[in-house]
Amino acid sequence: MNTRMRRAAVAVAATAMAASLAACGSAKESGDPAKETGAKKGDDLKIGLLLPENQTARYEKFDKPLIEKKISELTNGKAELVYANAKQDATTQTQQIDTMITNQVDALIVDAVDSKAIAGGVKKAKDQGIPVVAFDRLAEGPIDAYTSFDNEEVGHVQGKALLEALGDKAKDGQIVMMNGAITDPNAALFKKGALAELKGKVNIGKSYDTKEWKPENANANMEAAISALGKDKIIGVYSANDGMAGGIITALKAGGFSKLPPVTGQDAELAGVQRIVAGEQFMSVYKPYAPEAAAAAEMAVALARGEKVDSIAKEKTDSPTNKGIPSVLVPVVSLTKDNIKDTVIKDGVYTVAEICTPKYKAACDKLGLK
Repeated sequence: MNTRMRRAAVAVAATAMAASLAACGSAKESGDPAKETGAKKGDDLKIGLLLPENQTARYEKFDKPLIEKKISELTNGKAELVYANAKQDATTQTQQIDTMITNQVDALIVDAVDSKAIAGGVKKAKDQGIPVVAFDRLAEGPIDAYTSFDNEEVGHVQGKALLEALGDKAKDGQIVMMNGAITDPNAALFKKGALAELKGKVNIGKSYDTKEWKPENANANMEAAISALGKDKIIGVYSANDGMAGGIITALKAGGFSKLPPVTGQDAELAGVQRIVAGEQFMSVYKPYAPEAAAAAEMAVALARGEKVDSIAKEKTDSPTNKGIPSVLVPVVSLTKDNIKDTVIKDGVYTVAEICTPKYKAACDKLGLK
């Protein structure tokens, strides 16, 4: 609908109820009813949610249900969540945005597979009057709000933990850095934070940017590092997340390490927590998913209603294409065997029974997890 037609629709709406209803129908077809009429919406909303992949357990297990629950709470159970997962395919995610536009969602929450590639889709949604909240990863394009964790701080936490594990042997050999995918802007921030802690304090023998964050790619990279450096030279591994840590540890075991070097992680995945209990993985980064999901839901609902997010988002973040994006950044915690009870168990992420399966029962008993 062009500008002249919109003005005509509004003028007719002012003089005749029937024409008003027709104009509302036309505005809905344009994809931007709130902006067409200037009216704020209530609880009857349609919120789109696009998550990037299902290799990492958090997206399907935590993020989707938490966001869905919060949206329901905020809208008295009247809102509809329209969900799709891109399964690590940026082209698929762009197509999913098109589908969300066709479905006339009132707001869109997007966790980008590729932060640059998604910019065109974000602009297309905005052009149709659909506000976009960037979730967990800072998408490029004209996004309206952003929530994530302090991702550079994640790297600092990981780097500090690895130095703690190495102690006075930090320069006795070399470490391997297994960074995340270059298509994920968070991966660059994790690496930046980690390097700020590690540079000059350890010798970095090999560093990899792991394609698609896949554990099998991390496994292959680790095998290559062992072959290049020699198993006697590797004293620690910086792994950017738990999924990759699993692939790394499998490679270390196959490589003949009699004692595993300390390996970092992130996301507090169940398998990662169990490896920490067993002494195979030194740490993970616990990121409380509930507050991040709540912030995304709150901002999406507010924007869908035509409201501002200033009362929710107290910080500002710059992307390569946008400045001063209203943001909610959630603090993170270093998760080790010493605080499992006070973090993931206390917060109800996992039960003791889920962690302490028969395979890990003896190790759990030693840590007092009962």
